[in-house]
Amino acid sequence: MTTTATHLRTCALHWTDLTDALGQPAIHHGFGIGLRGHLALLTEPDPDVLAQYRADERADSSPDAPGERPVPVRLHILDTMNQVENDLTACADHIARQVQRDPIPLPSARRTATAPYTSQREADIAHADRQRRTQLAHADLVDPRRWRYTGRRTAPHAALWLLARIERAPGPCRRLDDDQERRIGVVAAGAAVRVEQALDIAAQRRTLEQLHDCGGRIDVHGGEGRAPVAHCTRCGRIWAEGVIAA
Repeated sequence: MTTTATHLRTCALHWTDLTDALGQPAIHHGFGIGLRGHLALLTEPDPDVLAQYRADERADSSPDAPGERPVPVRLHILDTMNQVENDLTACADHIARQVQRDPIPLPSARRTATAPYTSQREADIAHADRQRRTQLAHADLVDPRRWRYTGRRTAPHAALWLLARIERAPGPCRRLDDDQERRIGVVAAGAAVRVEQALDIAAQRRTLEQLHDCGGRIDVHGGEGRAPVAHCTRCGRIWAEGVIAA
């Protein structure tokens, strides 16, 4: 069973891969990418389907057409990164408001006019104590384990902060309750799926709506960087790159 911790690690560890993929050419043999055209070229397709696929290709090659083409960034990768980052940081905001304790307050200075020290030794001890408490308050305020609502708000940082909460790591936070753990789990699972699908690193399976000529369903398997392979669940026909088997 995949755990919430695994999902959060997936988001954090593969963020650099997503950043690198922004400017890379699209992987047209990946699962679900150009699948209609892939099947159309491997079988004897309906002429209307093949004509539409070729029309889509021509439209995609137009400089002003929407969609993915050789542009400075790959839009579906950028959309994935924005969505994952928004989801994880929003979740961290929500959890931090519930479990993160407020910073230690700075000590106030003693009003010597109304409460004078009885000796220089007492004044020196009070001064040293204020310095110590000021240092502790400052250290608590800048503690890197503290989640912040401004500044460093990236998906990897949010994922690792949430991971620390899940794994009960030390920090200025109370222990999560069951509802908080479930909330993190839902967000982490959704984010990990988006990351894996964008990078094509997860095995996937889908059933096409269109039936085969024999009336059977067509199952498509792919992902993990592999070209998709389709087969008819009724007659057993297989479609793959360069292979058509009965």
